[in-house]
Amino acid sequence: MSTIKTVAARAGVSPATVSRVLSGSERVQPAYRERVLQAVADLDYRPNRLARNLRRQVTETIGVVVSDIENPHFAQMVRAVEDAAFARGFRVLVCNSDETPEKQGAYLEMLAAERVRGIVLVPANPAPDGIARLRDLGIPVVAFDRMVDDATADAVIVDNADGALRATRRLIAYGHRAIGFVGGRPDTQTGAERAAGYVAAMTEARLEPRLANGEFRIDRGKLAAEQLLDAGDVTALVVANNLMTVGVLQALRARRLRAPDDLALITFDDPFWAELLDPPLTALAQPVRRMADAAARLLFERISGRRDHPRCLVFDFELRVRRSCGAVEGISGAG
Repeated sequence: MSTIKTVAARAGVSPATVSRVLSGSERVQPAYRERVLQAVADLDYRPNRLARNLRRQVTETIGVVVSDIENPHFAQMVRAVEDAAFARGFRVLVCNSDETPEKQGAYLEMLAAERVRGIVLVPANPAPDGIARLRDLGIPVVAFDRMVDDATADAVIVDNADGALRATRRLIAYGHRAIGFVGGRPDTQTGAERAAGYVAAMTEARLEPRLANGEFRIDRGKLAAEQLLDAGDVTALVVANNLMTVGVLQALRARRLRAPDDLALITFDDPFWAELLDPPLTALAQPVRRMADAAARLLFERISGRRDHPRCLVFDFELRVRRSCGAVEGISGAG
């Protein structure tokens, strides 16, 4: 049976270098890393991870806690983080908080007990229970999509306010004056910032904001759309995430309304089905894969000890203009 020593001899490096490569450390020269990985493959080496974890009292595992696993946006993020972790020899535990702080706290406690090496967290609230315990245990946290109230945590977010501002301005430029906003939970960063961007665009145009809370859910999005439609002469909607967009489309279909003839529509998120609808949906697309890759990179920088100061990376939306807003299709850009 192969050992680290036999792998090291085959690769012509020290056993310590083999250990660094297998632990995912980036403090190894590329040429040495390639030689070690080739030797591992040639010798069909399988490290005894259980024994090593018992010695170190940690696991080669990271946790990913998302607020709604049914949301394709978060499913795409989980896939990208899992790819990055697996490539470094780590495994992933995925937890779904269902936008519930209590459930989130229970999962964070479980991940702490499992001695995971780090956590990517989509927080259900800005001050999650359990963050302090994770910090005390030396378990780094990267907040994704929303920030947390902890000065030590990294964050990867998108400029929500600017996205909503640009989407609303686009509809105003097309001549709409009665523009409704189907928003998410106002107690979350994404919900509050997207609503703020919409209100800012309406205010600068001296138009009356019309907001309804869809709570980032399909059924609540449908009810919010019905509320806005029942209130009067709304001619356009901005919808703050892809799940609520499904509910909005259900409401429009029930009333035999069609975009953009009866109601112009711009949505946040750009799921694969957005282009398949008739008409295709104009959408503010997040660079989810790039954001998730960045989150994984930040997390493994912390795990490997290469960085101990927090970082916050802010990405921009890309406005993908399609026929649902009543315009010629194209890309508006990220700025």
